[in-house]
Formats: sequence, C-alpha cells, structure tokens
Amino acid sequence: MANDAVAPIAKSNDTAVIAPPIQPLIVDACGRTDRGLVRKINEDQFAVAELAKIMRVTQTSLSGPVEHTEATPAHLFVVADGMGGYAGGEIASRIAVHTVEECLLKSLKWFLGGRGAEGEEVASKLQAAVEEADERVLKESDASPELRSMGSTLTLALHHGRELFVAHAGDSRAYLCRDRVLHRMTRDHTLYANLAKQGDLPDDPKELARARRTITNAVGGTQQGVQTDLVRAALEDNDVLLLCTDGLTLM
Repeated sequence: MANDAVAPIAKSNDTAVIAPPIQPLIVDACGRTDRGLVRKINEDQFAVAELAKIMRVTQTSLSGPVEHTEATPAHLFVVADGMGGYAGGEIASRIAVHTVEECLLKSLKWFLGGRGAEGEEVASKLQAAVEEADERVLKESDASPELRSMGSTLTLALHHGRELFVAHAGDSRAYLCRDRVLHRMTRDHTLYANLAKQGDLPDDPKELARARRTITNAVGGTQQGVQTDLVRAALEDNDVLLLCTDGLTLM
C-alpha cells in the first residue's frame, strides 16, 4: 500500500532500526458459475475485478512510459444469487453486480489505505454500493409487474494491500481459509438462521427446508431498506478467500 512506502522507525539501544515495509500480497483469483440440474436459467452472477490508480500522459517532451499505474492495485470480488421467479432472479443479480462495479469505480479513492478513518470510509462506500443496488433492483421491479418482488443476495469483498473488507446481505457466504482451517466471515440472513439462534427450529423436514429458503434480508425483494453486514480483516500470506452462493454451501 502507499502507506507502507515509508517504513516506521523503532529505537533499540539508542540505535535507529528501520523496520522492513509490509509487502503487499500477490493475488491470484478466478470465478465460475453453473446453472445446475434444477433451474432452466442461471440466476447466479459473479465478478472479479482489479482497480488501480492510473495516469495517462497525453503529451510530453520527455521519453519514457506514457501510462503510469499504482504499484499495488485493489481487487474486488462479487457474488450475487438472484431470486424472484422466472427471469426476475437473473435480472436482479445482474443489476446488483453492475451497480457495485459502477458505484465503487466512481466513489472509492484508490490511493487511500485501509487504516483508521480511511478504513471507515472504505467500509461506508461498500455499504453505499449495496444500498444503491437495493434501490435499483426495487425500481426495476416496480416498473415491471412480471418482475415484482425480485431480489438478490449480495456478497462483495474488497482487498488492498493486506486489508480485506466484506459487505454482505443474504445467504451467499464469504470464507477465509488460513492454515488449512476454514473461517466463516458472514452470517446467513435467513429464517432458518433466526430460528436456530432462538433455539426454535421446527422438527418437520419440510418446514426446515422452507426456513432455509426464506431470505430475511436481501437486495430488492419485498421490502425496501437492505441491512448490510460489514466485516474487516487483516490478510496473511497464503490466505484463501472464498465467496459462494448457497448452491455450493448446501452441498
């Protein structure tokens, strides 16, 4: 990160010792989605993006590169699982992913680090992107009766340097695998999760299945006003981040 360009100085035995700068992580990322064996259309969407500060020199008397980029880019990962009847779920998840991409491109200052007040600003921008996605899905739903009540889960992660921010609504999950141990970073916004927390799960298997399918907080849907969970973590070498829909977690 830019903040790490100047290393902190610590004193030991009256001798100034320069601590080594924290090296940014090298990121290797990919995504995949599959329609599965049940539905006729794929309602799941994902995006993997790299964002960097860039300057293009359009005219100069100097020789050298005409394009300069930030040495440490940020990375954005998004997963959305649509719901709401034929075609509606696919449209809702597509709107959600596009909105996140557009909002963060316009609002985030990529030269900022993730510490202190700057970290709070990054988190607020992620929350604002989720809320904007909620508004756009609801607007599209209101304009088309056949899309009424469509919605989508939305889980996104932003990585820069060694900082990770996760914003989440619904039951698509984020996991962090460290030292071969899988740590769940998000909580499901479902009726099942609410009942389990209260210790009041039904005995009927059909009721349990219905509770798992009932999303209580999502982008769009039947109620306006999505509630965004925000998680922040420091990354280490060899960490693995997994974002996935319930199509994977239920397996």
